[in-house]
Amino acid sequence: MYLPTRHRQQDPQAMRELIRQHALGMLVTQDDGRPDADHLPFEFVETPGDGLGLLRAHVARANPVWRRAGQQVLAVFRGPAAYVPPDQQEKRDTGGRVVPTWDYHVVHVHGRLRTVDDPAWLLEVLHGQTRHHEAAQPQPWSVADAPPDYIKGMLKAIVGIEIAIERIEGKWKGLAPGS
Repeated sequence: MYLPTRHRQQDPQAMRELIRQHALGMLVTQDDGRPDADHLPFEFVETPGDGLGLLRAHVARANPVWRRAGQQVLAVFRGPAAYVPPDQQEKRDTGGRVVPTWDYHVVHVHGRLRTVDDPAWLLEVLHGQTRHHEAAQPQPWSVADAPPDYIKGMLKAIVGIEIAIERIEGKWKGLAPGS
């Protein structure tokens, strides 16, 4: 990602918060030498020590992305974004030497893809993601609301993926804080 110094986000907490608030990430992998992208809801997990954390998700067993374990991958999380037209006053002041732009917040996470095929691990991820995304609902749904046999069957149909974050970059181009 092209990252001029003035747009570099230096605050790790701000980047983690963007991931939490905009959890649908684009996971970029290689499929037989060609780039491929899957759009997955991720859970950010704090880790002691390095402070970089983990990304966790699950995919349908039929999705071949989980078979790419061991690959270096990129997960992209896009936050607020807005088209910015040229300012009319600036246009007058500069003799029309202005252009429109696009303001946005984005986080790129780099790491190695790992596959997890463990029902207990998957259930923990499902509970965590559900609690997070249902919290704002007037009547939050819980994994425990579904019949246990149904959940057991669903766990057989999915595979977990995890990315230990090796590098994280944030770009905040424009937009007021809290946008």
